[in-house]
Order: sequence, then C-alpha cells, then structure tokens
Amino acid sequence: MRGKLQKLGPGLLFAGAAIGVSHLVQSTRAGADFGWGLLWAIVLVNLFKYPFFQYGPRFSIATNKSLLDGYLDLGRAYLNIYFILNTATMFTIQTAVTIVTAGLASQIFGVSDNLVNWSIGIILICTLILWIGKYASLDRIVKWIILTLTATTFIATGIAYVKNSSQLSLVQIFPDESNFLFLIAFMGWMPAPMDISIWHSLWSIEKNNETQTEVKMSESLFDFNVGYWVTLILGICFMGLGAFVMFGSGAEFSDQGGVFASQLINIYTTTLGDEVYWIIAAAALTTMFSTTITTLDASPRAMSKTLELLYPNRKKNDYKIWLLILAGGTICIFIFLLSEMGLLIQIATVLSFMTAPFYAFLNYRLVLSDQMPDAAKPSKGLRILSVLGLLFLSSFALVYLLML
Repeated sequence: MRGKLQKLGPGLLFAGAAIGVSHLVQSTRAGADFGWGLLWAIVLVNLFKYPFFQYGPRFSIATNKSLLDGYLDLGRAYLNIYFILNTATMFTIQTAVTIVTAGLASQIFGVSDNLVNWSIGIILICTLILWIGKYASLDRIVKWIILTLTATTFIATGIAYVKNSSQLSLVQIFPDESNFLFLIAFMGWMPAPMDISIWHSLWSIEKNNETQTEVKMSESLFDFNVGYWVTLILGICFMGLGAFVMFGSGAEFSDQGGVFASQLINIYTTTLGDEVYWIIAAAALTTMFSTTITTLDASPRAMSKTLELLYPNRKKNDYKIWLLILAGGTICIFIFLLSEMGLLIQIATVLSFMTAPFYAFLNYRLVLSDQMPDAAKPSKGLRILSVLGLLFLSSFALVYLLML
C-alpha cells in the first residue's frame, strides 16, 4: 500500500482538474437551490462517466500511447475534431476557473478587490511554475492540495451537519424546463468534462517518463480510482454544504465570480461560526487553485501532442508555446470580455455535455480495438456499464437539443 501511495500522481491530477467549478460552484448551488434533490444526478453522472474516464489510463498503460495517438489511428478526422473543439473551449474553461480562484483570493487576502489584476497574477504564477518545473512540480503541488482539500471539506461538511437544525428531505426531483439548462451544465462538468480523459492519458505517460519506471496496470487503475472517487465524495460534500447552509434560506448565489466567493465564505462563516473561516477559505481556495494550474498545464500539453500527431514531420514540442497562448488568451478575455463571462461559461459547460457522447464513444471504441492487448481490455461488466453510459449521456443530449 505504501508503494502504491508513493506512485499516486495522474489520478490526483485528474482530481485536481475535476474538483473546481463543478464542485465548488455548481454542486454548492445545486444543494442551495434543490437541497438533496439532485443527488441522483451527481451519483448517476459519475457512475456512467466512470468507464470512459478510466479508459484513459487503461489505454495508455497498455499501449504506452495517449488517447490522442489512438484517435489518430481510428481516423485523422477524429483528431481534427478534437483540435477544433479544444480550441473553442480551452480559453473559456481556463477563464472560468481562474476568475473564481481570483474571487476567492481577493476575499481571503483582502489586498485588492480588482479581479482582473488577481486573475492575471494567478495566471502568471501558474505559468511560471509550469514553465520551470513542468510535470514534476505539478505532481508535487497537487498532491498536497488534494490532501488539504479533502481534509478541510470533510471537516466543514461535518460541522454543517452537526449545526443544521432543519429537516432536509432526500426526495429526488427532476428540474422543470426553466432549470433544465442548469442540470445539463451541472452534469456537463461533473465530475469533469469528458476530454479530461485525454489529459489523464497524457499525464500517465509523462509520469512514466519522469520516474523512468514502468507502472503496472493495477497501480495505474488504483491511482485513477483514488482520484475519481474522491471527486464524487467531495461533490456530495459540497452539495451537502449548500443544502445544510443555504437551502430554504431565501438567499441566492450571484453569477459574478467575486461576489460568489464573498457569499460562499461569508454565509458559511455566519452560519457555522467565525472559527471555521480558515477551514472554509482553505478548502475553497485550494480547490480552485488546483483546478487552475492543472487545466493550464493540460490544454497546452494536449494541443502540442495533437499538432505533433497531425504534422509528424515538424518533430517539435510546442508545449511552452501553447502555454503562452493559453495564458495570453485568458488574460485578454479578462481585460476585454469580463462582462460576458456568464455567457461564455454557460456555452462551455453545455458544449462539454453535448460532446461527452462523442468522447465516450471514441474511448470505448479504442479499448475494444486491435490497438489494445486482449488482457488489458475491459471486463464484461465494464462493457455493460459503458453501453448504459453511452445511452445515458446521449439521451440527455438529445432531450436538450429537442428543448431548444
């Protein structure tokens, strides 16, 4: 067990990227608006997305190739589609997670309430860390962040449960048409956008390169399962915090990142007591910082690999160039399009959900293809869950399209 714990890495990076806006913002809002009524959604979407996320490390360890390599072998068109989709969403996703991080930092440290300055500063710090340290620094930082996050979130949820005096219903509900868009956005980024499976496969290969040791399939899946199920547990915890503290209070969360951060911390401390301020603050800030730095690493890594595969004669690693492009583009959005953040985030979350069946289908097809050794292919039970997951994701996407 000690050896397995020492080899944890890509799975915790997955958790670091996943536990962000989906948990801190959307899970908390779901609890505040619906109590425990959407518990079914968070459990089912995590269950039905599980195999497709797991196929990232499974494929990489079995073949020593990333999912992007596999997509190319399935057909160049699939890789081109990924390049277009990632270009369309990576700036918005990075902006969304960074603005929430900036709002929390502004609220906690109180140095300045200018979110643009905070956001630019956070982006520059994360870029510097990744530029100098690359994967090794990211691996070490996120392990401590996830440990801190898990401990503080459990403590905060426990205090909220003990201090809650009202009776909360566990009756499950299905939102009406006016709230259906929230449900789609909630499930789109819960526990994460499906394309994070691609990031995970790249991290798995990078982990092997950094440690220069061969990771066994069982070790890789153990690492993945730790990270994945932590995201589910913490998603339920954040929903519980919203339900225990805000449900039925009449208070509503703001759509503005800075105002939301202030509301989140102030309402919790007012209800639970000032003594938990730093517990709430540490949980919230570590959540968003881990997401900010992991997403800032992952998209450039994926775009560089995509170009390398599409144009093999170039033989050039463009990671640092894409890192600067993503950082610069995100800063430009902060400066010129901050007023449109709500619309941009909504577009990104909905697009993530609508493209989930596409990535799920590709990942499932890959692990059943001739590229995979027979011994590494998923079990019958995992295949059945994959089919059910495809039906679940496709059905919700179709219902949403019909409601437009």
